[in-house]
Amino acid sequence: MIDTPPLDNPLRFGLRLGRTPEPCTMVIFGATGDLTSRKLVPALYNLARERRLPGGFSVVGFARRDWSDEFFRETLLEGVNANSRSGPAEPALWASFADGLFYHRSSFDDANGYQGLAERLGAIDAERGTAGNRVFYLATPPESYAEIIRQLGAAGLNRSQGGGWTRIIVEKPFGRDLESARALNQQLLAVFDEEQIYRIDHYLGKETVQNIIVARFANSIFEPIWDRRYVDHVQITVAESIGVEDRGGYYDSSGALRDMIQNHLSQLLTLVAMEPPVSYDPDAVRDEKVKVLRAIKPIAPEEVDRYTVRGQYGAGSVNGRPLAGYREERGVAPDSQTETYVALKLFIDSWRWAGVPFYLRSGKALPRRVSEIAIQFKTVPIMLFADTPMHDIEPNVLAIKIQPDEGITLKFGSKVPGQQQIRPVTMDFRYGTSFGVASPEAYERLLLDCMLGDGTLFTRRDEVEASWALITPIHQGWENGPPQPFPNYEAGTWGPAAADEFMARDGRAWRRL
Repeated sequence: MIDTPPLDNPLRFGLRLGRTPEPCTMVIFGATGDLTSRKLVPALYNLARERRLPGGFSVVGFARRDWSDEFFRETLLEGVNANSRSGPAEPALWASFADGLFYHRSSFDDANGYQGLAERLGAIDAERGTAGNRVFYLATPPESYAEIIRQLGAAGLNRSQGGGWTRIIVEKPFGRDLESARALNQQLLAVFDEEQIYRIDHYLGKETVQNIIVARFANSIFEPIWDRRYVDHVQITVAESIGVEDRGGYYDSSGALRDMIQNHLSQLLTLVAMEPPVSYDPDAVRDEKVKVLRAIKPIAPEEVDRYTVRGQYGAGSVNGRPLAGYREERGVAPDSQTETYVALKLFIDSWRWAGVPFYLRSGKALPRRVSEIAIQFKTVPIMLFADTPMHDIEPNVLAIKIQPDEGITLKFGSKVPGQQQIRPVTMDFRYGTSFGVASPEAYERLLLDCMLGDGTLFTRRDEVEASWALITPIHQGWENGPPQPFPNYEAGTWGPAAADEFMARDGRAWRRL
């Protein structure tokens, strides 16, 4: 096993980032799918380009199509050329990287295919020195997870015969409600130990998301005011400008609450709200995140109208491009009640956050693709300028921008030169301009962390189940309520009017993004 020391200070954190994993092989199930060519292999290529991969690193694609090793390599090269953040592949580097790419044809339910995989992995260990270290990546539809996990166990692939380590990465969605999430956890734990399981959420690999912990706990100016005494409320927004595109069939059985809130936005909420961990150790960080989820006041089914808003987009245009209504998309039922927009108000029953509302919103077909966490602070207790021309003062806001322009801004009031007027000004930090380098893609960081045996940015079993325990009652309340008057917002607008009224009832408003 890799010796991973506890990352309990910034120095060790930095050393971890500079480490190279032990030689290993990554087996990608569903390797002919979009995720492999668009995200996974471009990420691995960029790690190779930056000399972060170990010598002998290999990839085995596992899928049903009748492909050869050579055709697999050609297909992945096209994916790297089209999707790599570093541009088209460098010929010499790609030739070296492609030497470690192999394809294994099998259906997911064929036991012989897994025995053949075991034999091929043994041959790769001997030829490329990968020492029996393996990562299995489930880049398949969720309905295939249980069978693949069972077959891996039956073939003895859940343990390395050569004395190396074995890990498995599971893509979201991790279940569709609390019951199915628990069932999937049980299936995994029947074959793998919890320490071997890496439940991936690519949002946690984004640089700005990781920087939430650094901004809070490495800067003494923020943490003392990061609580109910100074914070009025928190807004977390993940907006998408696209519709469901070719995912209509999947999305119509999922919806925005399952697709975005249960994973991405709840992860952002826990990082903003958690207490300082005792060390930068995977379990110490995840312990604090779970405490936040367990402290959130549940929304009972009969309370959904008070704490939630749903929306579904109709026909409109985004950035001048016409967009059909959701119910007109391929794979979507013509009378669908699936939400493409959702807004929630949550309260955390803790000493730090008692009484502070956290507003979460996410939607498709909105005017911009943007993700942001905004901490709005309370106004000063005595309005010194109340009876002067400078009485109109906007509250201070700390905004953590996750995409598309990663950075942090702080808004505060300043006197306009020569005038009796206060105007909001912004201190603006951007990753690109401050560091002069492009941020690595989220999958680069997460794949490297898995190979290093660091689970900090991956989701633990209890975290998944705690999140679903909050989301499932909301779905139950919606299912038991009357049908919604969908569609209720036009594509290219910021969601249904009810979402603005939802905020206005509290005397607040959504931020303009």
